[in-house]
Amino acid sequence: MVSAPVPSETIAAGSPIRGNPVAVLRRIRESCQESRTDGGRELRFAAMGTACRWVTVGSTEAMRRFDEEALAWLAAFEAKYSRYLPDSWISALNESAGGPAVASDPEIDRILALCHEMHFLTRGVFDPTTLPLIRLWDWRRAQVPTESEIEAARQRVGWRKVQRRPGAVRLSEPGMCLDLGGMGKEYAVDQVVLLARQRGLTGVLVDFGADIRVMGLPADGRPGWHLGLEDPRQPGRAWCGLAVKDAAVATSGDYHRGFTAGGQRWGHILDPRTGRPVQNGCHAVHVVAPSCTQAGLLSTAALVLGPEEGLRLIESQPGAEGLIHGPRTQLSTRRFHEHVAS
Repeated sequence: MVSAPVPSETIAAGSPIRGNPVAVLRRIRESCQESRTDGGRELRFAAMGTACRWVTVGSTEAMRRFDEEALAWLAAFEAKYSRYLPDSWISALNESAGGPAVASDPEIDRILALCHEMHFLTRGVFDPTTLPLIRLWDWRRAQVPTESEIEAARQRVGWRKVQRRPGAVRLSEPGMCLDLGGMGKEYAVDQVVLLARQRGLTGVLVDFGADIRVMGLPADGRPGWHLGLEDPRQPGRAWCGLAVKDAAVATSGDYHRGFTAGGQRWGHILDPRTGRPVQNGCHAVHVVAPSCTQAGLLSTAALVLGPEEGLRLIESQPGAEGLIHGPRTQLSTRRFHEHVAS
């Protein structure tokens, strides 16, 4: 499944648009709240449209330097890739759909190459061009679209319609849109953890909208970081806890956002293959993996694929373990229990 190259007659204009990271950084800093926890020093803030936090362990100088650099990196990332910011690179790309290519840079090319790998790995379940369907099924409208509306949106969806070459990206059809919401936060978590390691922190927990990765050890002397897993049947309550070290944890579920119409509940997670919300009985999927990008991809893909196929996908990835809340029972990989806190 290969995305098409950018035709030679299309022209990428100028250098990649990077948005306004200064304004984004100002907004993020205004939301920052610092405190102490048993695990270390915690910084909470709002970014990328979600609640974010990190807990750091290390020297005061290293933690301060990390805060400054990580917040600046995060602001630049949001300014460049958020579809909600009209001056972002991704907004410029979406506005050009059906027209000429838009200039990219090595970072953009790497992220889109990662999207391509993830699309292949999940057999098309992960598709960054699903935004027309997401807008159509907006759960806040609480309205089921018609068959013709679904089919019209599906015609504007398809990763293979994205044309790429180093330095240029083109959405081949009018109305197409690229959205990194399916992996952007997870990718950002991984990059911030990498920065923490480079700055000499002895421990860090990074949590962006419940997509989490930890490195090293907390300050309280425990041999790992303890994380609670939400019970999809009783949202807001934990059904168990995990003890993890140098790993990532991601959860995907359809129980928080959705609407009921005609006596049927419709969740917010869509299957791009059908153009409709997932309705296979899965309530949530928890995945532990080496990276947050991998954990987030596997948890969402497994939820869409269903219990049996989803479990096989998780088991096929080295270092990944998962648990699926299925329609009748819980299914887990063979070694998931090793991460459960005693």
